[in-house]
Amino acid sequence: MLRLILATILVSASFWTHAAELRFDFGKHEVGSAPSNFVSTVSGLGEAGVWKIVEDDVPSAFAPLSPNATPSSTKRRVLAQTSKDTTDEHFPLLIYNNEVFGDFTVTTRFKCISGEKAQMAGLVFRYQDEDNFYVVRASASGNTFRFYKVVGGQRSTPIGPEIQIPGGTWHDLSVTCKGNQIRCSLNGKEAIPMLTDNSFMAGKIGFWTKSDAVSYFSDTHIEYTPREPIAQKVVRDMMIRYPRLLGLKITAFKASDALQVIASSNESEMGKAGSKTEASVIKEDQFYTAKGKESITVYLPLRDRNGETIAALSIKLKSFVGQTESNALARSLPINKEIAARIQEAKHLFE
Repeated sequence: MLRLILATILVSASFWTHAAELRFDFGKHEVGSAPSNFVSTVSGLGEAGVWKIVEDDVPSAFAPLSPNATPSSTKRRVLAQTSKDTTDEHFPLLIYNNEVFGDFTVTTRFKCISGEKAQMAGLVFRYQDEDNFYVVRASASGNTFRFYKVVGGQRSTPIGPEIQIPGGTWHDLSVTCKGNQIRCSLNGKEAIPMLTDNSFMAGKIGFWTKSDAVSYFSDTHIEYTPREPIAQKVVRDMMIRYPRLLGLKITAFKASDALQVIASSNESEMGKAGSKTEASVIKEDQFYTAKGKESITVYLPLRDRNGETIAALSIKLKSFVGQTESNALARSLPINKEIAARIQEAKHLFE
């Protein structure tokens, strides 16, 4: 039976082993629409780009059976950047917003269509914000293939060769990141020697163009090692540090206002809806206990470094003869304090 603890108590404030794959299916979107789950922004000057779905002839990914045969192509829906803003230091970006990638391989096809100032297309990766990211880009107008990084809004010296990149033709672009190692390939060949850089170890992935370049992208997919969320790692560490714990769970409201389990010692609970008790802990900033036959669960607010409640922490303890709510709470507070020290902002719950 749940009982509200009325006493006022002050509380001080990697990676998974399996691989995953993500494919961007532009074919499911209507022509003229913007793809979902992406954010359009700009680095440098000018307005954000105009990203939308168009139709174009795209060659088959499979080589023809006969060496003398012409590769077949089909009209398909592809992603296009169509803004013709001629501002020189103008870099439209379209960022995939649903995942942060650490180690990965991203491949895409691109086609430079037109542009008076520039005819370029590329990928941004390990993106933090408009002023901090890596980019590899190909220029049909300059016949160059370059890598550079932007840190604090300052662009590094570009690295890469001069190479023929015909406009109006589809090309393959690939980037592989593993730890601090970066490999960039064009049309199946590593065009830049392996790079080593420690500026960004994880971030988002997106598409890049420059100035008035109209560029198309297709057949984009990412193979990656999913990163263990910070909250889940903290829960796992606490279960090791406190071996007498029977269970540990963090529940929070996501952007959709849905209360979900975001970290748990029982991974089958991940993503499930939170309870009314956990909702009350967050909304009312209260402490609760629930007694079981051989256990007691303490529900506490998890607060950020400013003292704001950002989640509900559920700590399941083995009960003993003479167990009271007060001493169960006293046993739980050190765990709450350690977790709060490692999850100091709401965003850390979902990273």
